[in-house]
Amino acid sequence: MTQTVEELKQLYPGAQAWAFGDSAELADTLASLVVRGIKTASCCSLACYQQDAPDDVKLGSYHIILDGREQPVCVIRMQSLGLIRFNDMSEALAAMEGEGDLSLAYWRKGHQDFFSREGTFSENMELVFQTFRVVQVVRAN
Repeated sequence: MTQTVEELKQLYPGAQAWAFGDSAELADTLASLVVRGIKTASCCSLACYQQDAPDDVKLGSYHIILDGREQPVCVIRMQSLGLIRFNDMSEALAAMEGEGDLSLAYWRKGHQDFFSREGTFSENMELVFQTFRVVQVVRAN
């Protein structure tokens, strides 16, 4: 039986539940990459991080990753947080995000589109780059 968000919050006190991306389809795709061990990092705009995450996203914090139907897929634990500018992203860091062909070119296109939809894109924007590890798979997505 799959655990609910509430049950997982009992196991991981303080854990927040959220989905990657800005659509149900993207949430499903990225959650699947996390469960399969392909996606071990993510980033967000510094502006979004400052608005939404300071109390929730810190080293060692647990997070319940949801799919596009807001169902739990896995629990991750933050391993590192750092700042990097969009135009300074490296091939190695882009590959850790696990998307597409793992290339920097793919990362730049997808993230430019995402941050443009968010209204925060600029070539020199600051990003919060986060690495994490899966601590529990709730269900394969």
